[in-house]
Amino acid sequence: MTDALIRTRFAPSPTGMFHVGNARSLLLNWVVARQTGGTMVLRIEDTDAARSRPEWTEGILDAMAWLGVDSTQYEGPYFQTEYAGKHTEAAQRLRKEGLAYYCDCTREQVQARRDNPNLGYDGFCRDRGLEAGPGRALRFRIPEGGPTVVEDKIRGQVEFPHEALEDFVIARGDGTALFVLANVVDDAEMGITHVIRGEEHLSNTPKQQLLWEALGHRPPVWAHAPVLVNEKRQKLSKRRDKVAMESYRDEGYLPETMVNYLMLLGWAPGQDREIMPIEEMIPLFDLADVNSSPAFFDEKKLRAFNGDYIRALEAEEFVERCAPYLEGEEVPWKAEDYNRQVFAQIAPLAQSRISVLSEIVPNVDFLFLDTPVFDDKSWAKAMKPGVGAEMLTAAIASFSDEALIWDAESLKGALEQAGAAQGLKLGKAQAPVRVAVTGRTVGLPLFESLELLGRERTLARLRAALERLST
Repeated sequence: MTDALIRTRFAPSPTGMFHVGNARSLLLNWVVARQTGGTMVLRIEDTDAARSRPEWTEGILDAMAWLGVDSTQYEGPYFQTEYAGKHTEAAQRLRKEGLAYYCDCTREQVQARRDNPNLGYDGFCRDRGLEAGPGRALRFRIPEGGPTVVEDKIRGQVEFPHEALEDFVIARGDGTALFVLANVVDDAEMGITHVIRGEEHLSNTPKQQLLWEALGHRPPVWAHAPVLVNEKRQKLSKRRDKVAMESYRDEGYLPETMVNYLMLLGWAPGQDREIMPIEEMIPLFDLADVNSSPAFFDEKKLRAFNGDYIRALEAEEFVERCAPYLEGEEVPWKAEDYNRQVFAQIAPLAQSRISVLSEIVPNVDFLFLDTPVFDDKSWAKAMKPGVGAEMLTAAIASFSDEALIWDAESLKGALEQAGAAQGLKLGKAQAPVRVAVTGRTVGLPLFESLELLGRERTLARLRAALERLST
């Protein structure tokens, strides 16, 4: 794979979401194009009108750009429907050359002629000499002999015996081409040299290779990446699994995390490293090193990766990345109550604790809400008789002392002393205070949080919690 003659293509179908499998295929194509000085071609497979909408195409482009593959990184987008005339020309050429024929058989008629209903088409119309007409599909004539051998960069030689391939339909009765033919014609027209896609397309490849050859073209280099599976080793399904790239983006996964993780699905860069920027991966990647076995899409591992990437961000960059989650329309506080400078002060504490950016909201909401949102289980656990009211009362007394310096270290010492007077270690002594101030038993370091919240607001929340206990 050398020089700029390489033209690989990424051809998603707009179906309302950008599947993680599509994202993986995108990156493989993009990396091969980048490392060879070639070109990645983007073509939208929009021949199925019911499953193709302009806004879905925009969603694909947006998701690609989020991953770092924007319009400067590819040629296109082209749309398959724009080449309908070429598809029809190719179909008729194959018919005139005797490589395709019309067939009027229905599915029921084919099944009635076969002992096994699972068997495919039986070639009934091969020599009937039918002309075009309503209800007559155009079928490609599988050559005698065989097999067709697909040279796959990932899987090696894959043989497909011709006796196992039926004469397949390439055009409908109305003359429109099916995907299998349209795809080949488009690739040939666009000079595609490499087709890199998911394993689920491997079964179509012998048909496409036969069409490439029948139309007088040299087939491209094939590469079929392993199927993505869930923890039960089932193929990822949008009906069962979280597969929409948009969902991960909205939840707060970083694009660099997704790129890194998706590249590792079936391939490893070596050097005992997994976390690696894409620019370092590109020179190391080789299609021949991709494993053909199913690749486990491990959400837990992805989440851990994301936490590592978040912790590696510079402080200012972390604040900027969190901004959409803290300043958007869906925040639980009034927009005017948010203070970016206050958040910037507590951001380093939050940065070390969250795994996705959306987790920032429940970690810092107590700073920007008028009153905290109480978690019922946390309240019941922290405010037990003999602890809750007693520690709130003691904390109010300690924190009301104007001589107390309002910083984390002093606040910790004061509460530790107040807890000791109640016979409690700091861990138990601080639980009622934490829940009264933040609404939860788990969160950012308490005393740094109190320092930022301020004496007046802290005391107001402690008193409100104590009043709640007494009602």
